[in-house]
Amino acid sequence: MKGIDEQRAGLLSGIGAYGLWGLVPLFWPLLKPAGAIEILAHRMAWSLVVVAVALLALRRWSWIGELIRQPRKLGLISVAAATITVNWGLYIWSVNNGHVVEASLGYFINPLVTIAMGVLLLGERLRPAQWVAVGTGVAAVLVLAIGYGRPPWISLILAFSFATYGLMKKKVNMSGLESLTAETAVQFLPALGFLLWLGARGESTFTSDGAGHAALLASTGLVTAVPLVLFGAAAIRVPLSTLGLLQYLAPVFQFALGIVYFHEAMPPERWAGFALVWLALTLLTWDAFRTARRSSSQVREARQAARRQAPRPKPSNDEPAPHAQL
Repeated sequence: MKGIDEQRAGLLSGIGAYGLWGLVPLFWPLLKPAGAIEILAHRMAWSLVVVAVALLALRRWSWIGELIRQPRKLGLISVAAATITVNWGLYIWSVNNGHVVEASLGYFINPLVTIAMGVLLLGERLRPAQWVAVGTGVAAVLVLAIGYGRPPWISLILAFSFATYGLMKKKVNMSGLESLTAETAVQFLPALGFLLWLGARGESTFTSDGAGHAALLASTGLVTAVPLVLFGAAAIRVPLSTLGLLQYLAPVFQFALGIVYFHEAMPPERWAGFALVWLALTLLTWDAFRTARRSSSQVREARQAARRQAPRPKPSNDEPAPHAQL
């Protein structure tokens, strides 16, 4: 019963995390007239405040000393912080400038980019279905480039920056809260410096547009941290295959908001490009389930074979052997 409750809590946490990420396009326009860079700087600064309070409450500080003594890890965290800064900044700009649908495409193609990076950078081997999925994704980008009259730069930069961020996180191998703390610590001083410079020029909206606007800018830290906490809770309670399916909730919500709420155009060539991307993701999902099922079957067969080959206990002199005729 406890295991079922844990899985249910994990599933709800995962839906909450990806649901919030999917609905976040509704939040960024509320921060106008602040520009994308000012919003980004507030997000970076206030995120550190939120995670620092969380660490203070949990009393989890011992890892900081260990991290400082590992220059390679610090370098990877700095790269992660730089790539997620690009990702956050471009996403905020995209939403506030009428490119929600194109931004959602970036997160649809992110799994394909992650697979391609695994092949190019880590020497991983792809199964045939994965090759077909990646090829279909490339075809989708070409179709969209022809339709736009240019490559879908927003989608590509979002996808590649987030895939690079994921790669760095994998190499760093830290828990979600601790890695976010380290990354925002790297971001904090440049963000604070920019905000102070903006204030000195009289161009900061934090102090000039009322307490409500200032509170919204400060809440960017919560908007960043809460989904990550929910994601962390889901990651330890539900299977990776389930989490892999849940990740599509965010771009689906973003795509729907772009069309229904923000009324962005969807000409036929854009539909064709998205259809190819969705076909590629369907192939990936099917291949992942087939591989997981095959692996599970192989493990089960190996256990059965091991049980059959296990030596049976020898009967004692006082007892008849099993199946002996009496």
